[in-house]
Amino acid sequence: QVQLVESGGGLVQAGGSLKLSCVVSGRTSSSYAMGWFRQAPGKEREFVALIGWTSNTAYADSVKGRFSISRDNVKNTVTLQMNSLKPEDTAVYYCAASWRLSTRPIDYNYWGQGTQVTVSS
Repeated sequence: QVQLVESGGGLVQAGGSLKLSCVVSGRTSSSYAMGWFRQAPGKEREFVALIGWTSNTAYADSVKGRFSISRDNVKNTVTLQMNSLKPEDTAVYYCAASWRLSTRPIDYNYWGQGTQVTVSS
């Protein structure tokens, strides 16, 4: 089993920054693809960013150029640096792990409990 715990969410004004962290424990592996997803009230969970086992990355168009994902396989952590935040970025953000390099939530086997990000205008 793999456990994921997110932290770093909070309330920030538009244009501000937040850094989300995800600590991976249990059956850890640098072979997992790690993803960040988000879900706003009344909306489906959507892909935000992912980082593969070779540290290749991919981003949703809506966050490209503003968000940056990174991983530390020694500390078993994944970080999402979010800059130039907008009110539409408000959502619960989830960290997830998968054996597949995918942007689809259904392909992720393990999920954290989520952390709330609220961006005020």
